[in-house]
Amino acid sequence: MEELEKAREAKKELKKIKNEFAGRDYLINLENQELTALCPFTTNPDFYQIKITYQPNKELIELKSLKLYLQKFRDIRITHESLLNIIFEDIDSLISPKYLKVELNVNIRGGIKTTVIREEKKD
Repeated sequence: MEELEKAREAKKELKKIKNEFAGRDYLINLENQELTALCPFTTNPDFYQIKITYQPNKELIELKSLKLYLQKFRDIRITHESLLNIIFEDIDSLISPKYLKVELNVNIRGGIKTTVIREEKKD
């Protein structure tokens, strides 16, 4: 199985729960300091801090499933950009939030600090 296919398989871990306050506007910030994946070129581990901010609609991300989902990337060879976009699209398709921002901060490697961000607001 190709690496991107493996990354897309991780989505099976994600679960959602009902938003008991649908119709109200509020933000949820989720942060994880333990996200890892493998560099697709060297296979060395890449270490990330991820911040997910969303304005829920009818459903919320179930937190334990999010933890298990993020752990699935540990042995996948993937670029920072692909990792960010897959996570963004998986969350977006799972809960269809009114607003979603995913920020992926890569630990400094080779003296270069990298941050990859994707953000979208729906009408």
